[in-house]
Amino acid sequence: MQVQWKGVMPAVTTKFTEADTLDLKMFEVNINAQVQAGVSGIILGGTLGEASTLSDDEKRILIETTVGIVDGKIPVIINIAEQSTKGAIMAANNALKYGASGLMMLPPMRYKANDFETVTYFKAIAQSTDLPIMIYNNPVDYGIEVTLDMFEEMLQCNNIQAVKESTRDISNITRIKNRFGDRLKVLTGVDTLGLESILMGADGWVAGLVCAFPQETVAIYELAKAGRTAEALEIYRWFLPLLELDISPQLVQNIKLAEVATGIGTENVRAPRLALQGDERQRVLKIIEEGMRTRPSLPDYKALKKSTYHTA
Repeated sequence: MQVQWKGVMPAVTTKFTEADTLDLKMFEVNINAQVQAGVSGIILGGTLGEASTLSDDEKRILIETTVGIVDGKIPVIINIAEQSTKGAIMAANNALKYGASGLMMLPPMRYKANDFETVTYFKAIAQSTDLPIMIYNNPVDYGIEVTLDMFEEMLQCNNIQAVKESTRDISNITRIKNRFGDRLKVLTGVDTLGLESILMGADGWVAGLVCAFPQETVAIYELAKAGRTAEALEIYRWFLPLLELDISPQLVQNIKLAEVATGIGTENVRAPRLALQGDERQRVLKIIEEGMRTRPSLPDYKALKKSTYHTA
């Protein structure tokens, strides 16, 4: 299935049972909620998906299960975060074999590659597969920045098509658009800059709190793209305290608690992660409870998807 790098793409959580096995029943509940809300793709195996704790077989199961659930409605994208070029190429080949439509890719893990090494890594993987690729640019968390000059070289590979822009520098969206135009699609990767990034021209939003609040997230995107900024801003202001739960080392636990509140997830995480405890748990629950209490009514945002801006 062809990937269009735009719209809201949830980086979904992986659901576990209390016995620490994949909870595919609750996983399906959540994926169906995302599809019904109008997301434009599903991203598996990111940080929120607890990818570092998943076995290769569990990743296979998640891809195949998600492809079956979405049934051709939207593309399924798998994150690749490997330590070696060889491992990343193998993961890309497996993604195609299991039915994924695209890849999100991090730089090499555990080794701080220099610019030349990073570009060589990404190009080697791109040249090994026909799947379209979104580069995850997050120097804050992963220590490697993919600069515009690096993208210039990597765009020699036609299947490198998008960037998950997580530098936290909102001006970088304009720099990318000024230099590359539509050659490189931009999806913001920072929840607390979601609306700001869309208004600055981002094509999409790789979101986190969408896992618990899919309709609200898609509504903000659709309203902003339709020029109904005031309505988008009203929802976004309500959403911000919840979105701030995404910028935390405990973002997985935070978002899974929010999924419990909205009925589309469980709190179960995989060790070494543990459920939130004590004062921190109460703080997060208070934010979630207030968000649920004041949850806004939404306009008919789905009708906006038929507007001409989506076909431009």
